[in-house]
Amino acid sequence: MADVKRIHDEVKELFGLVPTWVKEMPESAVTGFWTMMRDFQLAETRIPNKYKELIGLAVAGATRCRYCALFHTEAARMFGATDDELAEASMMGAATMAGSTFLNAQQTDYDTFSRELHEMLEYVRAHKPAATASTTQQQPPMQH
Repeated sequence: MADVKRIHDEVKELFGLVPTWVKEMPESAVTGFWTMMRDFQLAETRIPNKYKELIGLAVAGATRCRYCALFHTEAARMFGATDDELAEASMMGAATMAGSTFLNAQQTDYDTFSRELHEMLEYVRAHKPAATASTTQQQPPMQH
């Protein structure tokens, strides 16, 4: 119980209140959840916070979690994401889910998929034009 009180105090200091859902979390889960949230999700890590929140938004869309979608949208905005970036992250989640749905429903052979992907990447790398300001925007996404 002492850990829970300490965590609630940390949450309140950081956010100004302890959200109801944190108060309702089982005691056995609070420490692990808060440690991950504090030390990974909210901390400065190798991935900038704006990008972590955009990733979170894409995942929230894929998992259809409206709570997560709201949280990650607002957190991404707080870290400087634009409406266009939010829309792109959401579309990346949708595109990934569409591809995943098709590949899994078709039961595409994973080894074949992997081999062909690596062949495609090798081809793109071998045929990549010199990066210039005018061609960077024109290149297919895999060439960046």
